[in-house]
Amino acid sequence: MSQSPVTTDRSTSHVDRSAWTQVLLNKVPQVTALFWVVKILSTTVGETAADFLNANVGLGLSATSALMALLLAAALIVQLSAKRYVPAIYWLVVVLVSVVGTLFSDNLVDNFGVSLWTTSAIFGAGLLASFVAWYRSEKTLSIHTVVTRRREAYYWLTILFTFALGTSAGDLVAEKLAVGYLPSALIFGSVIVAITAAFYVLKANAVLAFWAAYIITRPFGASMGDFLTAPTKNGGLGLGTNGTSALFLAIIIGCVTWFTIKVKRDDKQLAESSAA
Repeated sequence: MSQSPVTTDRSTSHVDRSAWTQVLLNKVPQVTALFWVVKILSTTVGETAADFLNANVGLGLSATSALMALLLAAALIVQLSAKRYVPAIYWLVVVLVSVVGTLFSDNLVDNFGVSLWTTSAIFGAGLLASFVAWYRSEKTLSIHTVVTRRREAYYWLTILFTFALGTSAGDLVAEKLAVGYLPSALIFGSVIVAITAAFYVLKANAVLAFWAAYIITRPFGASMGDFLTAPTKNGGLGLGTNGTSALFLAIIIGCVTWFTIKVKRDDKQLAESSAA
């Protein structure tokens, strides 16, 4: 996709040129079916990779969380420094946010004994606060106008809360309420289908539909990740975190490679048309 500056959004018409408000090319990819495929895969990888790191690296949950948070911070610096959407950087941040969001939730539950009801409420409140702060500052929540670093900072903060909330909510439904991993995935999947139908059939607001779907894909992916990796005696398929994480990461890398090729191809076509 060839990105272009958004000049019609009234909330960017009088920004200054500081580091946080300089108008850039839109930093969020076009929302297509493949976008949602990679998003769901990344949520599942976040669940399985977090479990793998915690169980196999030997650092412990707290140290693993700190290490992954540092990696996320480094990736975010690179992402925020970029002046346009770069598929490899963007999706690396998404995967790392997914892992860190899962670890944050697991830390509160496993290390500090906070209930899943409480963590879901905390992360839900944090998500709501990020939306409110974003809208009060920018007068929009549209991902099609993420054209300043300040908006992008709000965007990534919101994404982090969606992943943390999704982890807690998914575990709450599947484990605490004893619904089970597969039934939970089916429930969350049905909600996604309903949101999709509301958007395409009932013409629901595009921004509202996007964020509703984005939030629900996280517990859907978390439930699917647990279903695939959990032992059969616990209601899973027993595939393990190693193979599942590796397979999904390989698919994500393949999709990101395609995104990169498409961006370069579209840029070339745009340059040729401009020269003509």
